[in-house]
Amino acid sequence: MPSRMFFSSGDLMADRRFEFARDLQLKGDLPAAADLVLQAIELAPDFTSAWFMLGEIREELGDNELAVAAYRKATASDPDDRQGAGLRLMRLGAAPLSGMPHAYVQALFDQYARRFEVALVDDLLYRGPELLFGAVLSVRAAARKPAFFKRAIDLGCGTGLAATAFARGVDEFVGVDLSPRMIERARAGGLYARLEVADMLDFLRTQPDASVDLVLAADAMVYVADLAPVFGEAARVLMPGGLLAFTTETHRGDGVIIGEGLRYAHATACVRAAVAGAGLALSLLEDRSARNEDGVPVPGLVAVAAKTAPSTNPS
Repeated sequence: MPSRMFFSSGDLMADRRFEFARDLQLKGDLPAAADLVLQAIELAPDFTSAWFMLGEIREELGDNELAVAAYRKATASDPDDRQGAGLRLMRLGAAPLSGMPHAYVQALFDQYARRFEVALVDDLLYRGPELLFGAVLSVRAAARKPAFFKRAIDLGCGTGLAATAFARGVDEFVGVDLSPRMIERARAGGLYARLEVADMLDFLRTQPDASVDLVLAADAMVYVADLAPVFGEAARVLMPGGLLAFTTETHRGDGVIIGEGLRYAHATACVRAAVAGAGLALSLLEDRSARNEDGVPVPGLVAVAAKTAPSTNPS
């Protein structure tokens, strides 16, 4: 799927050639698209979006070596990697797996914010918040406890879809997201007591020990390569008996990979290990797809982990 992110070259003629090239790419005329985007690059040699598109086209044409060269040009022209070329290099095996660039996530969702809910819910049949809510209800029912929480943190809150699903069961919601535009839309919903523009791990590190009884991450762990630091901080901020509930995408192999959609997919064993390493007890882990891609459910996991209360020894 061609990228829809665009950062102007500052040259009107180069930008026009880029737009024509993207139209040709979408129509499947890849050689003509490549020719036009190369013209755009001639006019603006540091045109990041054009280099990225050239990489996409070369991938579609089956020339991964030239695609890698184009993606490397894209990262060189924008060290913050707002286009996500580094992720393409990881997926092609040309760079080691590492964390997702913050600038890419922010740019992606800032550009996506206005049409986010329609695209996610209507086009991709997104159902992550409902799956998480059902999972938390199930865990609480098994423990014979009410599914009611005094304070919850919503990691990667987006426009507030998870808060909407849990609204009746949470006294105070705190939301955090890297995208200022997503935060603006979440604020308009009126469900959060507080909203922060921040990286989820950085935000958790600022929170007091044992200060919340629910941490939610609906479709947020797909942007995290290493789950262990986030889960460790979530465990620290949870009160005894509190829950971490999250979704992620998965795959049948080992470890973590970058999927076709440039999102991380975590093997089941990897999720189990990260939960255990954080000192949490896995209460529920189910194979459930939170969204579709091209009309097909994306393999996923829904998980709920609990922070167990410390044991007391009778005197």
